[in-house]
Amino acid sequence: MSGRQAGGLLVAGTTSDAGKSVLTAGICRWLARRGVRVAPFKAQNMSNNSAVVVGPDGRGGEIGRAQAMQAAAAGIAPDIRFNPVLLKPGSDLHSQVVLLGEAVDTVSAGSYRALRPRLAGTVFETLAELRAEYDAVICEGAGSPAEINLRAGDFVNMGLARGAHLPAIVVGDIDRGGVFAALFGTLALLSAEDQALLSGFVINKFRGDPGLLRPGLDMITNATGRPVHGVLPYDHDLWLDGEDSLAYGSTLGRPAPPVGRDWLRIAVVRLPRISNATDAEALAAEPGVRVRLTGTPADLLDADLVVLPGSKSTVSDLRWLRDTGLADAVTAHAAAGKPVLGICGGFQMLSRTIHDDVESRDGTVPGLGLLPTEITFAPRKTLGLPHGSAFGTEAVSGYEIHHGQVSTAGAEPFLRYTDGRPEGAIAGPVFGTHWHGAFESDGFRRRFLTEAARLAGRHGFTVSPDTSFAAARARGLDRLADLVEEHLDTDALWRLIESGPPPGLPFIPPGAPA
Repeated sequence: MSGRQAGGLLVAGTTSDAGKSVLTAGICRWLARRGVRVAPFKAQNMSNNSAVVVGPDGRGGEIGRAQAMQAAAAGIAPDIRFNPVLLKPGSDLHSQVVLLGEAVDTVSAGSYRALRPRLAGTVFETLAELRAEYDAVICEGAGSPAEINLRAGDFVNMGLARGAHLPAIVVGDIDRGGVFAALFGTLALLSAEDQALLSGFVINKFRGDPGLLRPGLDMITNATGRPVHGVLPYDHDLWLDGEDSLAYGSTLGRPAPPVGRDWLRIAVVRLPRISNATDAEALAAEPGVRVRLTGTPADLLDADLVVLPGSKSTVSDLRWLRDTGLADAVTAHAAAGKPVLGICGGFQMLSRTIHDDVESRDGTVPGLGLLPTEITFAPRKTLGLPHGSAFGTEAVSGYEIHHGQVSTAGAEPFLRYTDGRPEGAIAGPVFGTHWHGAFESDGFRRRFLTEAARLAGRHGFTVSPDTSFAAARARGLDRLADLVEEHLDTDALWRLIESGPPPGLPFIPPGAPA
């Protein structure tokens, strides 16, 4: 299909977590399997789950983790242009602004308005570049296009569709209830100009007999003049690369039965500003490993391994750990000789001391003291795609996103860079690393889980010899494309991508409030 005029589509949603990210990935995978050169795009993402990619100048840059997953679905390397604006919340009032991969500012809701014209200009320039290079660009919206308080100056939802003349579809999560009201209300709160671009609906996460839903599909089509392009079934296995920790339930995925006689139970602390919770997904991919996200000290009592994940606000989340009693529970777990793992911000919390005049500006604060390390926050963020080894011979790769710089006092390194430099630390049953994504390296993951099971006394736990995280992710992406092909009107979707919104779509009152 190369040589066709570049097409495009905006996948919007009735709410956050309605299924925009996975539907965008599924459409990208479906198109790629048809031979279409397709790229994903999210104008602005608000998430602390990010990935490191290498920009054109060779430097590392950040994009939303979901856009890296969508790039994999499209069969292409991730590009900083796929998510030109990334907002990383550090508190309820402030977010770090990452523009084309690089942190450029920290803003409040009020100061963000002054920055918005610059961001919008970059977004439209970047989308135009991608549409000149690819056959199709599948754009993901953010939140809902019917957030009427945010429509002025919008460049993410219908503002993007208007500026680039993109057809839009709206996906609604029927599992939440009220999906028909949400679809109708989303359309009816848009201006006539925006409604002219909203070309259809998709219903997500349906359980049950499709025949029972059919009358509702006909009714919403009659009421809006827009077709429902399909109904995607609920699929428990589609949980990789969630947009943020709210996309996860308390248990990750569907744990496969153990290879040995024992399960290994992992408790991941759901920090208020958790970042890159996707690290836990590789652990959950192993048979016999049950991974739970929790914010309750009691849930740590019966865990074999406790994980402190990444954090966008290390000092603030450390204070929360202490206030909730979780810090005492983590310390008691380690004192009992059971394993504790800290990743990035979680690694920093395990240190003796944290010096932070950059992120929290709280100065020097005590850490949990479980590792003989000291953390000093540097103004410039470390971004990288490191490679190295662990346990002597196991190959490891990952990505780094952190301000904290580590000094150690005789700690055994957890990992080593390819050039031999030490990384991370081990002290008894406590492990820490700044490397995200390291547990996607299959051999390293197996060795670590085997060691964690030994320390926890789970002698009947055995790792599977052939679990491949990369293969599991590829199967998930192919499953997304299968669902798109089986349950959506792909001919209608391709017409939208290729030809734009159909003319004559009816206006549904009342329209956007004055």
